[in-house]
Amino acid sequence: MEFTWFKGHGTENDFVLLPDHDGTLHGDLDPAFVAALCDRRRGIGADGVMRVVRCTALGHNSPAEWFMDYRNADGSLSQMCGNGIRVFARHLLEEGLVEGPEFPIDTRDGLKFLTVVGDEIAVDMGAFTTGTHSKVSAGGQSWEALEVHTGNPHAVAFVDRVTDAGPLLEQPGYAESVYPEGVNIEFVERRGTHHVAMRVHERGSGETRSCGTGACAVAIATAKADGAPDPTTYRVDVPGGTLHVTVSPDRTILRGPARIVAAGTMEWRG
Repeated sequence: MEFTWFKGHGTENDFVLLPDHDGTLHGDLDPAFVAALCDRRRGIGADGVMRVVRCTALGHNSPAEWFMDYRNADGSLSQMCGNGIRVFARHLLEEGLVEGPEFPIDTRDGLKFLTVVGDEIAVDMGAFTTGTHSKVSAGGQSWEALEVHTGNPHAVAFVDRVTDAGPLLEQPGYAESVYPEGVNIEFVERRGTHHVAMRVHERGSGETRSCGTGACAVAIATAKADGAPDPTTYRVDVPGGTLHVTVSPDRTILRGPARIVAAGTMEWRG
């Protein structure tokens, strides 16, 4: 099968984009195909795959023209990806498929609104919820973590230093009763006023260089712990760069870079 592909990243959280505008080329993506594409030795290599498809091709009655069909690196479905949707938006802009500086994109977590801000892209991530505290573990240690839902489930744990988490395990421990469908785990270090650093283990992908919904969850948990006024913007340092998250009572705004770094056409022989 021959197809066009693009490769992009947001703070080194990287993705393969597959244009399939009318929904007839890739169809319902085979998880094994997605996992092979994402493999860094036998594929293109990525933290996830995004099929670029029109909402009308999927029968969606949406005010947005485009739907982000996102899959984790293991081929499993994901509701939302904060870095991914900004890369998706950058692709649409560069290919002339939307007109900026503001436009919507539909996702499994609902409609998201994107705004071009200089060289960066901001996304209104919408509503969030916080829940109970539970325990997470990695590298033989355990910490209390706050449950935060930002389109994806997150467990946010504060540590003295992000290196204290040790090498993040392939499957770090968490309370399955709290997160029956798995969870993204963030380890957070305070670095200053409204300034934190984080490492993340994403369900279905393992440890990644960045996570947009995770950065939002971290800012939410930090604002809650700080009793911060509304709105408050946090700088979140990730291994792949820096993101900024503005936390309000009913939503978060995620801002950061997004780049398309490669494109091509291939005949897949995997």
